[in-house]
Order: sequence, then C-alpha cells, then structure tokens
Amino acid sequence: MERFLDSFLNAKLIAATWPAILSGLVVTVEIAALVVVTGLLLGLALALLRWRAGRWIGWPLMLFVDLFRAVPPLVLVLLIFFGLPNVGIELPSFAVLWLVLSLVLAAFAEEIVWAGLIAVKRGQSEAARSTGLSENQTLIYVVLPQALRLAVPPLTNRTIAITKNTALGTVIGVPEIINQATTAVSFCGNATPLLMGAFAYLLLFVPVIGLGRWIESRFAWRRQ
Repeated sequence: MERFLDSFLNAKLIAATWPAILSGLVVTVEIAALVVVTGLLLGLALALLRWRAGRWIGWPLMLFVDLFRAVPPLVLVLLIFFGLPNVGIELPSFAVLWLVLSLVLAAFAEEIVWAGLIAVKRGQSEAARSTGLSENQTLIYVVLPQALRLAVPPLTNRTIAITKNTALGTVIGVPEIINQATTAVSFCGNATPLLMGAFAYLLLFVPVIGLGRWIESRFAWRRQ
C-alpha cells in the first residue's frame, strides 16, 4: 500500500506539479470552448447551405464531411502540423489543434443537423408556406427548430466525445493537461502527475457530461 501511495499519490509531487496541471487544465478549457463554438456554428451553417444550395454544393460538402468523419483526428493533426510548413504555411500548435477538432466537429454536426432537417415532415413546410411565410422564414421559424430538437441528443454526445480529443495536443506540444502531466513524469519518474491529470479531466468533463444529460432531457420529445 505504501508503495502504491508513493507511486500514484506522492504528496511532495502533488504540491510541486499542481500549478502545471492547473495551467494545462486552463489551456484544455480554452481549446474545448473554442472547438464547441466554432465547430457547432460551422456545422449548422454547412447543413443550412446544403439544404438551400442544392446538388451543386451538396457533393463537395459530402466529400468534406466524409473526409473529416473517416480520418482519425490524430492523423489530421499530424498532417496539418507537419505538412503545411512544407508549402510555406506555419500554424501554432494551439491553432492546429483548434482547427482540426473544429472541422471534425463541424463534419459530424452537419450530418446530424441535416438528418434532423430531412426528418421534419414535408407537411410542416407546406402548412407554413400556406400561411404566407417565405421559404427562408419557413426554414428558420418552422423546420429548423424542429430539426434542432431532434438533433440535440446525438449532437451533445458527439460534442463531448470530440472535445475530449484535446488530449491529442500533446503530440504537437500544446501545453494541455496530458502534456503537462507527461512532462512532469519525465522529470520525476513517478506516475503521480498522470493521476493528477486524470483527476483534472474528471473535474472538467463530469460536469460537462451532466450538462449534456440535462440538455438531452430538456429537449427530448415527450411521449404522449
């Protein structure tokens, strides 16, 4: 027991490394918040664009969505971080992680919102148009609210799953939680910082998961 405590709960190492873990937690929160905002907004915009633009824009959008849904985020992070400098484009590691995760979330969000849009019965649109609403007004005030309500549960789960990929930033030097923890481990040779990193993720994502469940129940269709 004493050996376990020394390896995973070393009091001296906890006192020495908690500022670094806290700093990593702040960076993780910043990236996650940016990814959620930009990814969801871009996904919604792409779904609406696909709804209004027709087939000529639909195929390129489907290609984008399939690409970013199929390729693992880690591969995309490495390709952009190490590949773009070869063509004269250099981005900070923070920006690369934010860009990749935002595009991945946007791809999933577009498909989820699109599925919600096409799930709304045609009669809803026809009834709205019969009252004098324009096509855009019908989309904004009638179709989209129903589509978003259908999309909220899968969208919430996917958002949480993708934001946890902020840990991928450690491979390109983003000073998030895992990066700070592994750096501390390399200096002290003790697993305590890794356990502190795990607790930091619990501290961050358990409330987020609880919020996600509340959102799902809030927007779920009620059975009659």
